[in-house]
Amino acid sequence: MPASRLISILLLLQVRGRMSADELAEALEVSPRTIYRDVEALGAAGIPVYGEAGHGGGYRLLDGFRTRLTGLTAGEAGSLGLAALPRAAADLGLEPEARAAWIKMVAALPPPLRQAAAEFDDRFYVDVPAWYHEAARTPALAATADAIRRSRVIRIRYLRWAQPHEVTRTVRPHGLVLKAGHWYLVAQHRAGMRTYRVDRIRHLVVSEESFARAAGFRLAAYWDVYLTDLAERRHTGTATLHIGRSAFGLLPYTADPAVAEAARRTATALPDPDRLEVVIPTESLDHAAAEILRLGTDVEVVAPPELRDRVAAVIRSLAARYAVGRPGDVMIEE
Repeated sequence: MPASRLISILLLLQVRGRMSADELAEALEVSPRTIYRDVEALGAAGIPVYGEAGHGGGYRLLDGFRTRLTGLTAGEAGSLGLAALPRAAADLGLEPEARAAWIKMVAALPPPLRQAAAEFDDRFYVDVPAWYHEAARTPALAATADAIRRSRVIRIRYLRWAQPHEVTRTVRPHGLVLKAGHWYLVAQHRAGMRTYRVDRIRHLVVSEESFARAAGFRLAAYWDVYLTDLAERRHTGTATLHIGRSAFGLLPYTADPAVAEAARRTATALPDPDRLEVVIPTESLDHAAAEILRLGTDVEVVAPPELRDRVAAVIRSLAARYAVGRPGDVMIEE
């Protein structure tokens, strides 16, 4: 369990006096079950946290108890450095606040742990964007984050894939998610919760209209469901492949994680000891053909026939293009 969350529970109880498991779960965007485990961990560490049952009950600290975070180990104190995520804080327009909060937390530690935290901060760094990809430009991000903090309705002009490409939406922003170097806005539209990639927001206006967050909404839980649903909608078919063992071993590095996992789960031996049969999920015909061709010459499409034909057509086209004007090259007949 993250040490930063235990600290957050401790500080919330210290500031607010008494909070229920549901209130703590909402504040930290986790489940009540997680809060139960965290409170047990705090108690085991010697923190005097007490639970009171019944109406108006909840968790509270022993009267008069205050902490300067001296109960942390060196490793736990050092891990606080990950909570700052300076690049994400800068994207959100919160870098000064995040750095100030980090300094205050470190200052509250006793000298030995303070040194451990400072060393950790200088030895570990999180760089979110993937290799060979620049971070997306997100001019609307800081304003979006501000609207989320103040619970203000926003109006966005958004560029999407479907027709019409440019649309205008009035939404209630509930949260931001950083995924693979891209920021995503989760917002409530009249049709329900929707997800928008922030770098596709062409214009944003923050209104003075406030709103109440949807009852029971948890950002992390929503995102998990969204990713599962996206995978189901994205993969509309399957393909059967015969693949060499060397290429099979490279799938975790060359293919979509869902494809690599499906191949691992369905792999069966063929009479040729160096080859396997696998069944993988696929998107559109063109996308599937392109992804299979990326795997090289050690892969053969067995089914469906239309995908096999599409891959063969691309190979014939490539062979014809590269054979033109080159003596000795072999053309592939229809």
